[in-house]
Amino acid sequence: MSVVPTAPEQPAGEMENQTKPPDPRSDAPPEYNSHFVPGPPGTAVPSPAGYPGGLPMGYYSPQQPSTFPLYQPVGGTHPVQYQPGKYPVPNQPVPITWMPGPTPMANCPPGLEYLVQLDNIHVLQHFEPLEMMTRFETNNRYDIKNNSDQMVYIVTEDTDDFTRNAYRTLRPFILRVTDCMGREIMTMQRPFRCTCCCFCCPSARQELEVQCPPGITIGFVAEHWNLCRAVYSIQNEKKENVMRVRGPCSTYGCGSDSVFEVKSLDGVSNIGSIIRKWNGLLSAMADADHFDIHFPLDLDVKMKAMIFGACFLIVSLLFLSYPERIVLSDGEEAV
Repeated sequence: MSVVPTAPEQPAGEMENQTKPPDPRSDAPPEYNSHFVPGPPGTAVPSPAGYPGGLPMGYYSPQQPSTFPLYQPVGGTHPVQYQPGKYPVPNQPVPITWMPGPTPMANCPPGLEYLVQLDNIHVLQHFEPLEMMTRFETNNRYDIKNNSDQMVYIVTEDTDDFTRNAYRTLRPFILRVTDCMGREIMTMQRPFRCTCCCFCCPSARQELEVQCPPGITIGFVAEHWNLCRAVYSIQNEKKENVMRVRGPCSTYGCGSDSVFEVKSLDGVSNIGSIIRKWNGLLSAMADADHFDIHFPLDLDVKMKAMIFGACFLIVSLLFLSYPERIVLSDGEEAV
């Protein structure tokens, strides 16, 4: 019987050192030899019906309709503070619904086609908290809406800071009326009138000029002296009286509306009205007025624009509130 020679046996520790090099990482996982051999690529399987291709099961593409709310990750390091699809996105402007634009009409100034279709408009003044806190007057802004809460025009005051805060209610101003396209379709200008002389003097009466389109005068709104109430006349481009506006005896009634009646020159026919709505404490403490303007549907569109302009002369003379200064005993001033 023959004996096959074998190599001398070595300790187990020395054998491991010969078959495996030392690993510099003490906590490295052990190495395993994989016997898996990848095969040839198979044919693509079409996506199941109802799921967009290329996305895992349960995910939806923005192009595919779905009954589930779509989650879109928000960039940045700030965490999501609300459930997507349930609450409105913060700092997102509220969409404005505009009145559908009418077709151009003959014998109608461009931009006034909206008024042809309306017999009632709402003038909503923007509330400015900064004015209440700092007593610094800013440019007034107004939203003009119809009964369906659709935006018709936007009115913006264009006056410098010094003029607004130095002259207050007596300041001259320019109001620019723009439509949904941002086009200036009407301009209202109030010149400065000195009130140092007698109030009944014609040079001291306040006046508003209405231009539509800008640069073409269509009429004036003139103030008239009256001992008991506010009275205005609406004039055409030749300064001929066409209508009269007659206000209430007191415009500071707490809890009630102030109605300004638009009448014919003889005072018999009632043409329309300008109503200042009572808005609670905002009406008494801040500039946040709400006016309703009524006129006949078949009234000449230029006269509708003139009644619309008369509202802003009334606002500037009677309803622009400012904190009054009260002189204390030590000479300091308080609001």
